[in-house]
Amino acid sequence: MKADLDFRPEMFEVADKTDLNVDKIRRPSIKFWPDVWRRLKMNKLAMLGLTLIIAMIVMAFIGVKLSGYTYFEQNLKLRNTHPNMEFWFGTDELGRDMFTRVWYGARYSLAIGVIAAFIDFVIGITYGGIAGISSRRVDAIMMRVAEVIYSIPYLLIVILLSVVLTQEGGGSSMFVLILAMSLTGWVPMAILVRGQVLQLKESEYSLASESLGATKSWILKKHIFPNTLGPILVNVTLTIPRAIFAEATLGFLGLGLQAPMSSLGTLANDGLAGLAVGNAYQIIIPAIFISLIMFSFNVLGDGLRDALDPRLRK
Repeated sequence: MKADLDFRPEMFEVADKTDLNVDKIRRPSIKFWPDVWRRLKMNKLAMLGLTLIIAMIVMAFIGVKLSGYTYFEQNLKLRNTHPNMEFWFGTDELGRDMFTRVWYGARYSLAIGVIAAFIDFVIGITYGGIAGISSRRVDAIMMRVAEVIYSIPYLLIVILLSVVLTQEGGGSSMFVLILAMSLTGWVPMAILVRGQVLQLKESEYSLASESLGATKSWILKKHIFPNTLGPILVNVTLTIPRAIFAEATLGFLGLGLQAPMSSLGTLANDGLAGLAVGNAYQIIIPAIFISLIMFSFNVLGDGLRDALDPRLRK
């Protein structure tokens, strides 16, 4: 035993001074969300989408005032005027300035998409969180109810609500459109949150909190929801363009906002008649803006998904 503790000088080697930098911190510690933003900025396509979204939101508020015309002002002498220096996007069949109406419609389309996505977010995380943290019996019942609701086509709901809630019966209000899309749109979010909760509630920190007497609501708030925030945010960024496209589809079918209000979908529907008389710009311009909004949110969602993925961290 003593031989094992017999240390001799030749058994040791003098450390080189350069070894003092072995434990040196090469770069400062980066927290999660700053690191997500750093990786998102590296994705040029995602940043292009974010730039377009910000630009459209700004123009939706100030663009309606740039031309000097209101969205409802009519001048039949100037109807179907092609784009020129005075009317940058031309005029429609009633002589209304298309530039003002496009940005006015973009404001409504973006508002409908964002509000519908927010409602889906609130209902989805609440319903999915309760289903995932509850017993198997309660979970099964709640998921069957959600599947029944999701099986109802939202177009049918919009038509029924338009008939019941709209006095004229020939169009929908903003409230009707948001209500119709929200009645079924929250189910995918709930299913996503439920799956994340089922996975995370069996984790070590959740079980440790439960063993220490933490309630299920506390575990959801402190442990599970913060760890599911990444997939939820990605889903929200992809829900907004789906809601905007759904509104544009309903507007194109004549179930959109009532006149004189307009969205991009109703503008495309109004411009459809212009194709036969050589006024294709009346439908092309709204269609371009719908495509730009869809493109921007989709590439931003893809970039955010990659930035939140820890496996792609460098």
